[in-house]
Amino acid sequence: MLTFMTVRELYEVTLSADQIEKDQIEYVQLEGWIRTNRNNGSVGFIELNDGTYFKNAQLVYTKDLVNFALIDKYSTGSAINAIGKYKITPDAKQPFEIEVTQIELEGACDNSYPLQKKRHSFEYLREIPHLRPRANTFSALYRVRNVLSMAIHEFFQDQGFMWVHTPIITGNDGEGAGELFKVETGKKEEFFGKEAYLTCTGQLHVEAFALAFRDVYTFGPAFRAENSHTPIHAAEFWMVEPEIAFANLEDDMNLIEDMIKYCIDYVLENANVEMDFFNKMIDKDCLARITKVRDSEFKRMTYTEAIDILEKADVKFENKVFWGMDLNTEHERYICEKVVNGPVFITDYPKDIKAFYMRLNDDGKTVAACDLLVPGVGELVGGSQREERYDVLSQRMDELKMNKETLQWYLDLRRYGGCQHAGFGLGFDRFLMYITGMSNIRDSEPYPRTTNNCIF
Repeated sequence: MLTFMTVRELYEVTLSADQIEKDQIEYVQLEGWIRTNRNNGSVGFIELNDGTYFKNAQLVYTKDLVNFALIDKYSTGSAINAIGKYKITPDAKQPFEIEVTQIELEGACDNSYPLQKKRHSFEYLREIPHLRPRANTFSALYRVRNVLSMAIHEFFQDQGFMWVHTPIITGNDGEGAGELFKVETGKKEEFFGKEAYLTCTGQLHVEAFALAFRDVYTFGPAFRAENSHTPIHAAEFWMVEPEIAFANLEDDMNLIEDMIKYCIDYVLENANVEMDFFNKMIDKDCLARITKVRDSEFKRMTYTEAIDILEKADVKFENKVFWGMDLNTEHERYICEKVVNGPVFITDYPKDIKAFYMRLNDDGKTVAACDLLVPGVGELVGGSQREERYDVLSQRMDELKMNKETLQWYLDLRRYGGCQHAGFGLGFDRFLMYITGMSNIRDSEPYPRTTNNCIF
């Protein structure tokens, strides 16, 4: 009996305890792409991948096949359709193999195919983003990216959050940073009747939905026009931004902790093969690091306490420590790796280094903000309780000389049934980097857009 199966299905059946299901499989049909093809003159071996699983299926073909000599010439990257006998191989490296009875070439791959070598540098692969998903590292990486995306959605959906699609084109500068991409048509007049930009955050828009639906989140692309060449900055990236009504900063931190732990656990469960690859080939501390974060209690420390610790530290930092500074990565890593030895929330930052919408504390100097610091990278998540008082928010915008006219709608949320609320932002691409141990955001994104780089 002939059964069409995917490589994933074959692994699932072979590794399951159901012997009856295995016995029902006799001949299988597979479609996929050749990763390697070698033979010794009488027996050949093809490593086949069909995109459904990280691991390959081994096809064994012998000189008894009428087109043996032709099959030998099928090159890496070629698409084939194969039929063969399913055979369990418990003593071999792979749990099963397919003894080929027939192979047809679906699409040949010519000699210019750039992935014929086994190893290429990440820098080289960035030049061919349309082909790099076929390389092992990126096959694993984008599978984990998919699993992590599902973890985000399942975490929030299971808790009753509503997903809101916030606009990509906006007339607001959400962070007050001014580093935005302007949207233009090339004509003299403004297409939207006023200046418009690619959004740098969905937060302001999703706050309006929080005041109607209570618990909401947005998960989508954001853009920053920073002229940055660092390995952690991109012009286009993805953000996870929840907003919770009738909530304070403590509620916000609890939500962050729950989400991070859930996502790590979800990835370890649903992408275990890929994570084993990263732990072996990319970052040998990868699994131990994220497992420790998942199992840790997330500590709390105020910004003022952190500055005091840093000032007394017997360490020569590259950047001078003083109250009012924005902590650098070296400071963040010292706090979470040397002082806490685990994840820690730094809270109550000076208002002058934080966004206008964060709630002013009673001291008049700090705001109800938090940054989650984790070992290995420093800051991973930033959040805050939002300023719900109309007069305080309005005064803060005046201090920063912001254009209140374009944000009057945001102020109005404080007049029309406003309430205490909070939220946070997680850079999805950076979270993926942290989980997998990848060191450059240009690799974590399928088609990266960075300074002087917009391939395809």
